[in-house]
Amino acid sequence: MLRIGLQMLFADRAKFIGLLFGIVFTSFLVTFAASFFSGFLTHGFSLITENAQADVWVMDPAVASVEQTINLPGSALLRVRSVDGVALAAPLLLGSTQARFANGRFQSFQVIGVDDATLQGAPLVAGRPPFALHEANTVVVDAGGTSGKLGTPLSAVDQWPHDGVHLDVPTREIGSGDELLANDHMLRVVGHSQTLPRFPVRPLLYTTISTAERILPPERTQVTFVMAHAAAGVSSGALAERIRQRTGLRARSAADFKSDTVRWFLINSEDVGDVTTMLVLAMTVGFGVTGVMLYMFTYEHQRQYAVLKAMGASSRTLLSMVLVQALACALLGAGLGIGLCGLVGEAVMPSGFPFRMMWFTPFIGVLGVALVSVAAAAISAWPILKLQPAVVFAGR
Repeated sequence: MLRIGLQMLFADRAKFIGLLFGIVFTSFLVTFAASFFSGFLTHGFSLITENAQADVWVMDPAVASVEQTINLPGSALLRVRSVDGVALAAPLLLGSTQARFANGRFQSFQVIGVDDATLQGAPLVAGRPPFALHEANTVVVDAGGTSGKLGTPLSAVDQWPHDGVHLDVPTREIGSGDELLANDHMLRVVGHSQTLPRFPVRPLLYTTISTAERILPPERTQVTFVMAHAAAGVSSGALAERIRQRTGLRARSAADFKSDTVRWFLINSEDVGDVTTMLVLAMTVGFGVTGVMLYMFTYEHQRQYAVLKAMGASSRTLLSMVLVQALACALLGAGLGIGLCGLVGEAVMPSGFPFRMMWFTPFIGVLGVALVSVAAAAISAWPILKLQPAVVFAGR
C-alpha cells in the first residue's frame, strides 16, 4: 500500500513538483537563516579569535563583549602583570575615528591600538616586517568584511587636491605608501592585512597605542583590554579567577569571552529579530505551499483512496500512505534545499557575507521541514478521515 501511495505521488508530476518546491524553499531558507545567524555571531568575536595567544582577557567589570566596551584605569596593566601565573600581559586599545582619503572622501574606521613594545595584536602583512608599525604615524588597514570602502585616488593629481574634494574619480585599493588623514594627523599606510571579517562589518586601522592616542578623541585612560598569557601549568580558567580576585576587574578565558560575546549579541543585536522574521517567513510560506499542494493532491485523489478503502484498506493504512507521501517529499526537498544553501553560501562568502554552515545548521533546516511536513500531512488527512467508500458508487 505504501508503494502504491508513492506511485500515486510520482505519477502526478505537477503536484509533486509543487510539493517539492515548498519543501526545498523551506529547507533552503531555514538553513540559510541559521547559517547567517551562526556567521554573524562568529564574526562578532573575530578579535578574540585573531589573538589566539591570549589565554585570558581582562576588562572593566561592566564589559560583556568586544562590541560594547569602556576603557580601564591606567593601573590595570601593572596590576594584571603582578598576579601570580601571568607570564605576559599586553594592552589593547579599541576606538573609532573618521579618516580622510587622499581625494577628500572620509570613512569611519575602528582603531585597534596594540602594544608599542611587543606589537601583540597586530596583524600579519605579507611583504612587510612585523615591526613596521614601530615607525611614527604608521597604520595597517583592513577591510574588516567590507567591500569597496578602501579606495584611494588612482591619479596623482587627485591626491590631496587644493581645489576641493575629488570624489568622482577613478580609485584603487589603498596599499603601502598611501596616506590617510585622521584628527589632523597624516598617517602612512604600511600594509593591507586580510584578517577575519567583523560583525558589524567596518574597516579597521591597526596601529600602536601611542599613535592611536593622537588620532582618537582624548581620554584619561587608553587601555580597553589586557591580554594575559598563562604561565606553564596554569589553566586559563584558574588564572582568570585569580586575576578577578586580585584586581577586582573582569577576567575571562578566551573561550568564555567568546560565549559572553555571543550571548550579548543574542540579547542586544537587532539582527536576531531579522533572523527570527526570516525563519517565520520561511516556515509560513513553506507550510502554505506544501499544505495547499498536499491537500489538493489528497482531495483530487479521493476516488483512488475510496477504491482502496472499499477493497478493505483501513483508514490507518490510508493515513500511512499520506504520511509516506509527505515523508518522501520532505526527504528529497530537505536534501535539495540544504545542498542549494551550501552552494549559495560558497558564492556569497567571498564578498564578506557572514555565512557559516556549522554542524547544527542542517539539522535546523531538517527540523523546519519536518514541522512543515507534519502540519501539511495533518491537514491533508482530513479528507481521508471523512472518506466513505460509497463515493465510488455515487459517481464522484
